[in-house]
Amino acid sequence: MKNLIELSHTELILSFAASCIEGVARKLGIPYQEVFARMKRVGMIENYILPYYDTLHTESREHVTDNMVECLITWEAKR
Repeated sequence: MKNLIELSHTELILSFAASCIEGVARKLGIPYQEVFARMKRVGMIENYILPYYDTLHTESREHVTDNMVECLITWEAKR
């Protein structure tokens, strides 16, 4: 049996945030660096993804990605 690496809660949350960024990038067909910059610009990572991790990570990957795309576009439009 292989040794398993146990991640801290913080590492799990950051992995989830990275996964959200990558999912949005794939869905929009743009580089993940651009998605990260856009999310950072509107405060989406700090004010949405990280604080609501406990709820968001229980949803399907597809639903989370769709939600992130909609949220990003909405937050950008408000700026």
